[in-house]
Amino acid sequence: MAIIALVSAKGSPGVTTSALACALAWHRRLVVAECDPAGGSILAGYLGGQLDGPRGIGELAVGELRDGNLESAFWSQLVDLDAPRRERLLLPGLVDPAQSGSVTPLWQRFADYFDALDRGTPGYDVLVDCGRLHVTGPPWPILRAASVVLLVTRAHLPDLSGTRAVVTAIERDFAEHRVPPGTLRLLLVGDGHGRAEISRALKLPIIARLPHDPRTAGVLALGGTVRAGRPLMRAASALEVPIGALLERRRARLAWPVQQGVPDAV
Repeated sequence: MAIIALVSAKGSPGVTTSALACALAWHRRLVVAECDPAGGSILAGYLGGQLDGPRGIGELAVGELRDGNLESAFWSQLVDLDAPRRERLLLPGLVDPAQSGSVTPLWQRFADYFDALDRGTPGYDVLVDCGRLHVTGPPWPILRAASVVLLVTRAHLPDLSGTRAVVTAIERDFAEHRVPPGTLRLLLVGDGHGRAEISRALKLPIIARLPHDPRTAGVLALGGTVRAGRPLMRAASALEVPIGALLERRRARLAWPVQQGVPDAV
């Protein structure tokens, strides 16, 4: 089990749509956490605002700052996306971005808690929508704790130009905080330049490309029936395989014994 984080450079390249598509298509037991400081959208969009009362990370943050009750309150703030199975759970994001001031001091607390969810019974992976990196109070501790970070970008030149700067910023931060190498990957969305060309230009491996599928993207953004056979959902389902392979390689690398005087393998 692991934290899998999605983040973008700017604009709307489809971080939330990609995260939600993966959550609905994968076979893993998942908690989808909307940790975008600019606010969440799944509750009002895909779920159509049909829940009674406030729920989500904002409520958790207020309770944690007041009472330190994250462990006892966490599960009551989740929404079952596949009720009543409790295999695909949503932690809704902020309703009002002005609430981000309550959440920002707790990113490390949330990162530690998400990291421990695999040790529960049952265990859960956590798929985190981190939104855009260049906002006030980005969730850096969650990105550093993630086993896989997917930098979501469209494949056109203006998007790639902004993505290059974000790659540099993330790699610099990860080096400073000793994040294991091989964590960061590109996730392309839609048409545009070829994978090999982009990978060479940004000096970063591409894990997959999600197709342009406006019909499915509209359902994921505004609600409706998600059809597993649609191009976006098929590609999201297939993404589970390389993600799983990356996680297995990381687990194996972290399990290698470190001998005295021998540098860590990379």
